[in-house]
Amino acid sequence: MPPEMRLTSEQVIEFVQLARARGERPDLAGRDLSTLGLFEGDFAGVDMHGADLRTTVLSEANLRGADLSGAILIGAGLQSADLREANLRLAQLDEANLRFADLAGADLRGAILKGTILDGANLQGANLQGAKYDVYTGWPLGFDVKSSGAVVRR
Repeated sequence: MPPEMRLTSEQVIEFVQLARARGERPDLAGRDLSTLGLFEGDFAGVDMHGADLRTTVLSEANLRGADLSGAILIGAGLQSADLREANLRLAQLDEANLRFADLAGADLRGAILKGTILDGANLQGANLQGAKYDVYTGWPLGFDVKSSGAVVRR
């Protein structure tokens, strides 16, 4: 499927299922997946590096081990998503909603977390070294931002 072809939510899900049925790792790298409704989708291990997921709804989605490095997730809905061991290095998560998301062991090095909602998120073992946040970033209660390696930016 040509990367410039815009997919619907149903086509994305079908594409992932077909790739898995062929024993391949689903590759959605660099695709425009913005504004799609992918609620509760199974994207575990999918390559989405550099994808445009602006305002995409991925609430309760399984993104465990997915490669979202460099992805644009500005304003994305990721409430209660499973992002354990996901690669979110250099991802743009400005104003994304990650309330109650599981980010245990996720790589968030250099990610942009300005205005990101992380209330209730599990950040156990997540690597936040060099991640950029601002005064509007909502951290989980009791989370020690100062020792996390994340840096405040205005």
